[in-house]
Amino acid sequence: MNNSIYYREHISPLGQIIIASTDRGICGIYFHDQRYFKGTHDWQKKAHPYLDEAAQQLDEYFQGKRNNFNLKLDLTVSGTAFQQAVWQALLAIPFGQTSSYRAHTNQIHKPLAVRAVGGAIGRNPISIVVPCHRVIGSDRLLTGYAGGIERKQYLLELEGAIYLI
Repeated sequence: MNNSIYYREHISPLGQIIIASTDRGICGIYFHDQRYFKGTHDWQKKAHPYLDEAAQQLDEYFQGKRNNFNLKLDLTVSGTAFQQAVWQALLAIPFGQTSSYRAHTNQIHKPLAVRAVGGAIGRNPISIVVPCHRVIGSDRLLTGYAGGIERKQYLLELEGAIYLI
């Protein structure tokens, strides 16, 4: 199977987004200035149906017309098996709701791995669709987001989620 990564740039209300895919599915959605984003230097800027579908669904999400994504994902491109398990578990957090880092460690059956889980959440390669923005502190305060805390706040407000500043 082809291991190429294709990408396109897409404008959103939060600035430019880079959408990346393999032939297996979407493998990255990054803000242009996102922490841990290594750039597109090894990727091909090329049209791909997964990229077009992701761009359309992201537009619908930002317009308030979509609260669930229906995209084929490829979480295998980056991260360890542990990180991939953390990212997969993020998909269970419903639109408009939040979870805490502590609750997430319990969900993946690693109750003592709060730091490791937090690190994995911060390195989530598929922003918005794999909803790491829905993870907040146990005290309901907004904490860390590789795309910037202002973007996290925007996404949670778009979804009507309850949190504290």
